[in-house]
Amino acid sequence: MLKLNKLAVFAVALLPIALPAQTPTLPAAQTQTASDHRADKTAIEQVMKQYHAAILAHDGNALAGLFLPEANLWLNVLTDSAYARVQANSPGARKVRVSNYKDFAKLVSTTPKSFDPEHSNVAIHTDGTIAAVYFDFVFNVGGKANNRGSESWQLVKTTDGWRIASIVYSSEPPVQQ
Repeated sequence: MLKLNKLAVFAVALLPIALPAQTPTLPAAQTQTASDHRADKTAIEQVMKQYHAAILAHDGNALAGLFLPEANLWLNVLTDSAYARVQANSPGARKVRVSNYKDFAKLVSTTPKSFDPEHSNVAIHTDGTIAAVYFDFVFNVGGKANNRGSESWQLVKTTDGWRIASIVYSSEPPVQQ
């Protein structure tokens, strides 16, 4: 019986050698060149600049135009420490708040205070069709930090260029004094 087991192990070990080698075919998106990815990353950086400029200008229409119209996912997730603070004052408070880009565009258009979001540690990953952007942010209102955290965007490349499909961000508002 021991000889049979050794023979079986030997036969299984030889299988990869006996099978014909096949070269995997890559999806078209994975065959892009490095220069294609650079162009996409540059275009995504441009979307980020347009987003920032629209907020500074209180231009809700320009801001809304950066989003995929059918998309509607906007999640604000309180950090554990922020959630504990909020819950201390409002026991029924929610940790995850669902909204949409249209509400944010309206806020940007109707708020007279100056907004100035700061982005740092930006990382863009793309295959030329979809993209993920991750960065840290500080959202300044009237010259003061009103919120901070990390933010993630999902983007898709449409026939009209890159559009934001969703935004999810952690939220650590300052402690009220």
